[in-house]
Amino acid sequence: QVQLEESGGGLVQAGGSLRLSCAASGSRFSFTALGWYRQPPGKEREWVASIYAGGQTNYADSVKGRFTISRDAAKNTVYLQMNEMKPEDTAIYYCKTPYWGRDYWGQGTQVTVAS
Repeated sequence: QVQLEESGGGLVQAGGSLRLSCAASGSRFSFTALGWYRQPPGKEREWVASIYAGGQTNYADSVKGRFTISRDAAKNTVYLQMNEMKPEDTAIYYCKTPYWGRDYWGQGTQVTVAS
């Protein structure tokens, strides 16, 4: 069993920055990969960025160059640094990780970017 908890959401002005955290816990959890996803109001959930155990990262075109995903292995925490934020970044942000053939999701954290 794996638990994920997101934090760091909030209200920010356009052009501003936020850093989201996703803390993973579980008695036998071992990290392989973690992705950030978001669901804008009235829209489908979409992938934002991923990081893998080897350190590789991938980003959606919409956030490339503005968002950075990173990991602190000692804290079992993955971060999403969001810079130059835009109103279209407004969404509930979720993290997801695979473990033993299942996907585990956090509860989400709201991010609102005011224009």
